[in-house]
Amino acid sequence: MEFRPLTALSVHLESLIKGRLWLQVIIGLFLGAAVGILLNPSTGLVSESFGSWLANWMELPGQIFMRLIQMVMIPLIFASIISGIVSNTSDNLKTFGLRLFLYFIFTTVVAIIIGLSVTLIMKPGKYVLSLGGFPNSGKEIIPKEQTSLIDNIPTAISNLIPNNPLEAVLMGEMLGIVIFTIIIGIAITQLKEDTAHPIIRFTEAIQKICMIVVSWAMKLVPYAVFGLMAALLSRIGVGIFLGLGYYMGVVLIGLLVLISFYLLLVLFVAKKNPFKFLQAIREPQLLAFSTASSAAVMPVSMKTAEENLKVSSNISDFVIPIGATINMDGTALFQCVTTLFLAQAYGIELSIVNLVLITATVVAASIGTPAIPGGGVIILASVLESAGIPIDGLIVIIGIDRILGMFRTVVNVTGDLTACVIFDRFYGTSTQPKPIELKLQTVVSTE
Repeated sequence: MEFRPLTALSVHLESLIKGRLWLQVIIGLFLGAAVGILLNPSTGLVSESFGSWLANWMELPGQIFMRLIQMVMIPLIFASIISGIVSNTSDNLKTFGLRLFLYFIFTTVVAIIIGLSVTLIMKPGKYVLSLGGFPNSGKEIIPKEQTSLIDNIPTAISNLIPNNPLEAVLMGEMLGIVIFTIIIGIAITQLKEDTAHPIIRFTEAIQKICMIVVSWAMKLVPYAVFGLMAALLSRIGVGIFLGLGYYMGVVLIGLLVLISFYLLLVLFVAKKNPFKFLQAIREPQLLAFSTASSAAVMPVSMKTAEENLKVSSNISDFVIPIGATINMDGTALFQCVTTLFLAQAYGIELSIVNLVLITATVVAASIGTPAIPGGGVIILASVLESAGIPIDGLIVIIGIDRILGMFRTVVNVTGDLTACVIFDRFYGTSTQPKPIELKLQTVVSTE
C-alpha cells in the first residue's frame, strides 16, 4: 500500500517560486501601504465614506484567497495525513510516532517560553496603553484564575477523540480532525491490499484536486496582500499604527530567536551544517512567506526534504503532513506574544497562575490551529477568553495578521523541516524509497 503523490504535486507550485511570488508580495505590501495612507481620512484627499467603500472592494481578492484556501484545507490535511501513514509501515509508526508528538510538544513549549520572555522584557502593550490603549466593550476586566487545571486534564484528553467527526469538520476543530484522520489511516494499513487500493487512489485524487485549487488561489496572492494592506492603513490612525509596529517588532524578534533555536537543533542533534540547511530550504521558506499557509507548501516541503536535505521518504511523508497541522511553533509564539500584548494594552496584570494557564492553553490551541492564512487569529480568541482578556483588540490585530502570518509560516515550515532532519538521523537511515514508489512519482510528475 505504497503511494506518494503529494511530493509530485509540487509541480503546481514550482512556477510560483520561479516567478518570484515572494517579490511580488513585498511589492504588493509597499504599494498597498502607500495607497492605504493616501486613502486614510487624516490626509483629507478623499472622503471617509469613499475611502471605506474603496477599501471594501480592495479587500475582495484577499477574502477570495482565504476562502479558497479554507475550502480545501480540511480535505487536503485529511488526504495528506492518510498518505503519510499508509506510506509508512506500522512498525515505523510505533517506532517514532509518539516520539514525534512529544518532540512537537517540546518545541511548542520552547516557542511559548521565548514569546513570554521577549514580551515581558520589551512590554509592547505598555506603549499602546500610553496612547490610550484599545477600546473595550465597557465591561469590567477581571483576569481569570483557574487553579483546577489539573482536574480538567482527564476530560480534556477524552475530548480529543471526536464523537462526531462530521461535527468536528463543520466546526473547524482541527485537532479532532487530525486525531480522527490518524485513527482512520492506521486502520487502512490493516486492510488487505486489494481492499485498501480504491481508498488510496481516492485519497490521491483528493490531494490532486486540492492542490489544483490551491494553485488557482496562489495567483491572487499579490493582489490579496496589496488590498488587505491598503484597507488596513486606510482605517487606522498613525499613533496606533506605530504602537502596532513596535508589537510587530517584538513578534519578529521572538520568531528570529526561535529560528536560531532550530538551527542549534540542526547543529547539535541532527549533526548538520545550519547554514547549508538554511540554503537548502530556501524555496519552501519563500513560498511560505508568500502564501502564509503551511498546508499549501507541503508538496514543496516534502520535495525539498527528500532532494535537498536527503531525508528518507518515509520520514518526510509522515512528519511534514502531521507537522503542518500540529507543529505550529511560530503560531504559538505569536499567540503568546499577542495575549500578553493585549493584556498590557488593557492594563491587566497577569499572575504566575495566569501565565501558566496561558502557556497550557496556547499549547493546546496551537496544535489545533488551522494551517491557513489567519488561522492563528481564529484560535487566539479562545486563548484570550481563557485568560479573561477582552477580545475587542483582535479587531486591530486581524488587520496586521496577514503581515505577521507570512513570517510565522516561514518559522512553522522551518520547524517541520528541522523535525525531518532530526528524525531522519535516528530513524531514516535504513528506510529508502522503494522502486515502485519512484516509478509512481515519475508518472504523476509528467501530468
